[in-house]
Amino acid sequence: MLKDKIDAKSEGKALDQVLPKGVRGPKWTVVPSAVWGRARDYRGILAQVWDQLSPLLLKSASEGDVVRAFQSAIPGGMEFPQQAALIFKVLQERSFPQRDESRINFLADSVAGQGIVTPRRSRDICAAERKREKHTHHIIRFEFYVECSCGYRGPSLDKACRKCHAQIPEEWFEG
Repeated sequence: MLKDKIDAKSEGKALDQVLPKGVRGPKWTVVPSAVWGRARDYRGILAQVWDQLSPLLLKSASEGDVVRAFQSAIPGGMEFPQQAALIFKVLQERSFPQRDESRINFLADSVAGQGIVTPRRSRDICAAERKREKHTHHIIRFEFYVECSCGYRGPSLDKACRKCHAQIPEEWFEG
């Protein structure tokens, strides 16, 4: 009798059903890794054209001036002129840096959100992704245990014997 009641209760619940509530917390509006990737791309582009772009960009008094500055520095490039309003807003911020490299990074990180999120939130996303990328694990050093013809037995140093510096053949690393 008791078993029949338990079976009746669990009968209507499938294991793979989708819950109507969704996930807890704020909903994502952008993918953080995409914002950080875009910011890295923008940093590279802006670094290449900053000498031509900065005098015109820093003197801009309207969105039209920003468009003209980017069109003169990057002929045919339409990605930045489409974001002229956002770029002009970032240039007017009180916290806009004074040094060139800092200006490039600040502008790239702020515009990477493409107006979907605020420039401040875009910079926060980039900072969090930079921090996460910095703390990912990576191999610092690898060692091989070698037995060399010179008689040395032990760990290698820079893919070579520690005693006579005989190199380990490169084809041994392929595989």
